[in-house]
Amino acid sequence: MVARTRFDADPCPVARSVNAIGDWWSLLIVRDAFDCSRRFGEFQRSLGIAKNILTARLRALEEAGVLRSARAADGGSHREYLLTDKGRALFPVIVALRQWGEEQCFTTGEDHSRLLDRRTGRPLRSLQIQAADGRQVGPEDTVVEKVQETEGAETTPSAEAGGAL
Repeated sequence: MVARTRFDADPCPVARSVNAIGDWWSLLIVRDAFDCSRRFGEFQRSLGIAKNILTARLRALEEAGVLRSARAADGGSHREYLLTDKGRALFPVIVALRQWGEEQCFTTGEDHSRLLDRRTGRPLRSLQIQAADGRQVGPEDTVVEKVQETEGAETTPSAEAGGAL
């Protein structure tokens, strides 16, 4: 098996995020945790994932601080996997992927699951990226500022145009 490239020290937040939760199994485990799956067997049934892969992904999500394992709430001997604050902070990421998938991966009228507001029973508004002043922005409206440390000096920002993330 080829060793997975790690991005632990990469200065890019996208690379570090992918390092923590970037494979599809991990994202689907997080999705299921938001859908109230807690036990190993619940994740396995929902995903149809092999036990060894699920074990490895759960362990990696724990190491990344996305999930924590705890004794079962019912006092049983099994463990439950719970989202941490860091894991709950992935909610907008999961919603963004869901909304992108609804728009880009289904044909008109094709059945799919929907995420609804529990209080109103209505679908959520599409996520929008907004500037600090509230206006909607797209890739062409952004620039990545790369911060580079130089020996004996403070950080020096350098900007790259083009809307790269």
